Amino acid sequence: MKLSTQIILAFTLIILLSAADSYSNYRLSLKVNQNSEFLSKSEEVIRNSNKTHRAILQMQSAVRGYLLTNDSTYLAPYYSGIEKVPGFIVEQHTLIDSNTIQASILDSISILHAEWLSYTSELIRARKENPSTYINLLDTKLKKHISKNINDSITKKFKNFERIEYKTRAHHSEMLLHSLTKTRTYSLVFLTLTVFVGICSTAYIVIMITKRINSMVRVADTISKGRFTIVQDYKNDELSALAASLNIMSRRLEKNIQELENKNEELNKFAYVVSHDLKAPLRGIYNVISWIEEDLSSELSPALKNYLSIIPKRTQRMEALINGLLEYARLNRKTTPEFVDTNILVHEIAQSIVPREFTLQIINLPELVTERLKLEQVFSNLISNAVKYSKPENPSIEIRCQKVGTFYEFSVADNGIGIDPEYHQKIFEIFQTLREKNEMESTGVGLAIVKKIIDDQGEEIHVESKLGEGTKFTFTWRNNKKYEKA
Repeated sequence: MKLSTQIILAFTLIILLSAADSYSNYRLSLKVNQNSEFLSKSEEVIRNSNKTHRAILQMQSAVRGYLLTNDSTYLAPYYSGIEKVPGFIVEQHTLIDSNTIQASILDSISILHAEWLSYTSELIRARKENPSTYINLLDTKLKKHISKNINDSITKKFKNFERIEYKTRAHHSEMLLHSLTKTRTYSLVFLTLTVFVGICSTAYIVIMITKRINSMVRVADTISKGRFTIVQDYKNDELSALAASLNIMSRRLEKNIQELENKNEELNKFAYVVSHDLKAPLRGIYNVISWIEEDLSSELSPALKNYLSIIPKRTQRMEALINGLLEYARLNRKTTPEFVDTNILVHEIAQSIVPREFTLQIINLPELVTERLKLEQVFSNLISNAVKYSKPENPSIEIRCQKVGTFYEFSVADNGIGIDPEYHQKIFEIFQTLREKNEMESTGVGLAIVKKIIDDQGEEIHVESKLGEGTKFTFTWRNNKKYEKA
């Protein structure tokens, strides 16, 4: 599966979980609102029920007061209730909405109240207009507690109505609490799942990508060090294409480097053979000149003797150039790293190269595990260079070292004639010399050999110098810890 597809699936799963969380919360919030609205309306139902019942009770009290005192002022609440109670009952029907039981109770209350109104209106009218009829009604109805029975039934209906309302309210309260609990539970579950899926998918993708990129970086690092390995990647995504390209590059580089090494080996063999074979005719020329000078000295003119004296110098320079070329050709030969005390190594070199009149300082040189011959060649050429280009008065050479991070930085400084800055890069080219070409000691190979060794080791070298102010060569060298003793 492609990497982009995996990322999209992870985000899709997270989005689906978030959507499910939002939907469940929406559904639960509807239930919460529904129950909250019912509870709010229930308060209004109870208040309206009490208000209606209280109005009916006030009407009953007003009728009793009037019948006892014959004072019509007592009937004011009665007439007020006649106008208000029907409106209260209609309002109550609206509040209870679709509750058929409570609606039936309200209807029965309305019927009983209407029956009571009919009975009381007859009594009031008789009390006002016809005392004999009133007495008759007292004997036939009032004393039989008809009004009391109606009022008791109305009170009982109201109690039953309110009991149903309180029971329904308790149910909705319980549903409200249950909905709130479910909302918190669902939110916690979905939040936990979303966080868990998000962390797991992110960690998986990051670890997978990092692991594969690190493997490619390691391969690239080994390629940079000359070991042409490949990435073992069997997935089929965007990074696989990168790994395949890296593997193709590694194989092509390995093939090209191998071909280049073969060509260099052939070239070095050719240079070595040619250099070696050139030394024989040079020795022959030198011998012939010596024989001519020994056997035919009396027959040679002064001018011819002068010309013949030049030939040995030129052949010696030619031999020096050939020896330098041979040394340059041998540089590609690898040797096994070994333990080297550079302090002892430099002292041994200095004893064979540096004249006694030189002031020599060797400071803080370390112990290394490295290719001894390569490091020895570098020091020999740099010290020899310092001796060649020294001043006659108070010549001195200083060799020191300091550790900089993971490598050592060596320096070989002298107080010689110095080098013009415009030649600082040119001096490292082979056969480039700042002295006359006919000077035997200046072949222009020594610094080229140093530069080639430094480059082959992956190190760096630079020069600091001005004419008449001496020269300082600084180069880096790493300790080969692979072979270092524990």
